[in-house]
Amino acid sequence: MREVPIGSDMIRLGQFLKLADLIDTGGEGKVLIAEGDVTVNGEVDTRRGRQLHPGDIVAVNGREAKVVA
Repeated sequence: MREVPIGSDMIRLGQFLKLADLIDTGGEGKVLIAEGDVTVNGEVDTRRGRQLHPGDIVAVNGREAKVVA
């Protein structure tokens, strides 16, 4: 699992997917999130604006990334 540092206390799910290189484009992230292909801490989340905090784990297409401060 890759650890991805963020520059603040929080980042939105759509932004994090791109920052962590889990997706190529924001449009791809929008589709994957809407279709339920993205999990946060093991649970499907369909909100692009979901707030992530250090310690959260995001998974998509068999790849995982952890939010770190």
